[in-house]
Amino acid sequence: MVVKKTSNYESDLELLRSNAVAAGIVALGYFQRDIKSWTKDNASPVTEADFLVDRLLYENLLSARPNYGWLSEESADDLIRLEKRRCFVIDPIDGTRAFMRGNDCWSISLAIVENGEAVAGVIFAPARNELYYAARGHGAFINGEKLIKAQKDDDALIITAPLAVHKELEFAGLNYIHGPEFPSLAYRLVQVTTGKIDVAISRRGAQDWDIAAADIILSECGYYIEDVCLGQPKYNKTKIRHGALAVFSDVAIKASISEALIKIYGCPKNDENLEKTNE
Repeated sequence: MVVKKTSNYESDLELLRSNAVAAGIVALGYFQRDIKSWTKDNASPVTEADFLVDRLLYENLLSARPNYGWLSEESADDLIRLEKRRCFVIDPIDGTRAFMRGNDCWSISLAIVENGEAVAGVIFAPARNELYYAARGHGAFINGEKLIKAQKDDDALIITAPLAVHKELEFAGLNYIHGPEFPSLAYRLVQVTTGKIDVAISRRGAQDWDIAAADIILSECGYYIEDVCLGQPKYNKTKIRHGALAVFSDVAIKASISEALIKIYGCPKNDENLEKTNE
């Protein structure tokens, strides 16, 4: 009998998937209910559900991989992660404002990064019953179905972006359709893999936990997140904020969109720390 070997990345992915589902069940127990919330120092909201999910994931994931680092939006940053070859990168609830409003477009975003690159990731939107996942070299999937890079037809491009970007693109005369707004950045980015949008844009200030899981899912489907100033993002560094980001279904429009983003948000100078801008 031939036994199929499971790669190290696949094993990590299975760990992420099972815990994403468990976390989703916990979060759904607080969704569309009256829950406690607070405002963080950066003026973004956090709820008791964020903290509970964060604690669940911390305990489950690190007990399974005690030699991995930990970086999460709702945990104090322990820089010992910089000494680890692999690191969990976690957003317990991405799109907390949507979660608090009762909007179903929020997600749980889990990734493992190795030497600065995402190698396994899961984005679970529990209220939409959509589970996206990928591991390096093993393809990307949604609810068990393989995601395959779509062939673009001649229809107008669909672009999801902040209002300032829309204004600049319209001023430049680009012909396109305004895409739907997805409050969860992680969920928004992977919609390029489904064909629902052709270009997903993030303003300057996204952090590792916002994009790492989407990065591996996109790359396994033939797409890439790009910092318009610095190229492909690197993760688990001292500074975890990124410049303006975009995912393109068609590289032919990359130059015009990158130009617009640089005009609006600029590029960092040397080691300048990127200003936090909430999604």
